[in-house]
Amino acid sequence: MSDPSPDRFTRALRGVLRPLVRLLISRGVTAPRFYRLLKSVYVDVAQASFRIDGKPPTDSRITLLTGVHRRDVRAILSAGPDGWEVARARSAALATVVSRWREIGTPLSRAQFDDLVEGFSRDIRPRTVLDELLRQGLVERRDDLLHLSPEAVVGPRSDDDRLAFFATNLGDHLAAASQNLEAETPPFLERAVFYNHLTPDAVDRLERHARVELQSLLEDLDARSRQEQRDGAGDPAATERYRLGVYFFREPKADDEET
Repeated sequence: MSDPSPDRFTRALRGVLRPLVRLLISRGVTAPRFYRLLKSVYVDVAQASFRIDGKPPTDSRITLLTGVHRRDVRAILSAGPDGWEVARARSAALATVVSRWREIGTPLSRAQFDDLVEGFSRDIRPRTVLDELLRQGLVERRDDLLHLSPEAVVGPRSDDDRLAFFATNLGDHLAAASQNLEAETPPFLERAVFYNHLTPDAVDRLERHARVELQSLLEDLDARSRQEQRDGAGDPAATERYRLGVYFFREPKADDEET
C-alpha cells in the first residue's frame, strides 16, 4: 500500500470535515467545545484500539500516541462513560421491536406487545417502549389493538433517534472507508455513482428511481437476515454484525472534476 503524504491526507481530511464542521456550527458547537470532545475521543480510541498483549495502554503511552497531555488523559479516563451508550441502546431497542413486530406481521394486544419487548430485554419497560413508539407515530391504537404504522420502516423520527442513526450509520461507513484506505486490498464494499451537469427534473427522476430500487434491496436483505438469524440461533459462532447503508445526496453545484 502506498502511504499518502501528510499533505495529501490532510487535504482529504479537510474534505471529510467540512460538512461535519458545517453541522457543528449550525448546532452551536464551537471550536473549543469540539476540541474538548476530540481530545476525549482520542483517549477513548487509544485505550480501546492500541492495546499491547490485550492490556490497555498506560497514560504515558496514550499521551505519546495522541499528543493529549497526561493530566488530561487521567481526567478523561476518570470521568467514565457519557450517556451516549444509553441513548444508542434505547434506539437499538426501538429498532428491534419494530423489526420483530414486522416479522410477526399482525396487530398486537397490549399483553402480546409486552411479551415481545420482554422477549429480548428485561432492562427496558414495555410501557416505556410503547409510549415512545406512540409519540413518534410509529404505532397506532385501533380496536383495542396496537398497529404498527407503515411509516415504521421509513426511518427514525425523533431527534434522539436521528442522532443515534447519524452516529452509527456514519460511524460504520467511516470505519469501512478507513479500513479500505489502509488495506492493500479493500476489504469492504464501497461504491458510488456520481454525475453533474444535470437538470433538477432529471435528478428528481433519478432519485425517485433510486428510492424504489434501494428500498426493495433493503427489504429483501432484511428478510434474508432475519432468516439467517433464526437459523443461527444458539450457534456460538454467531457473533458478527453487519450494516449495509444507502444514501442519496444532491446539490445545485457542478464540479468539473466529476463525471
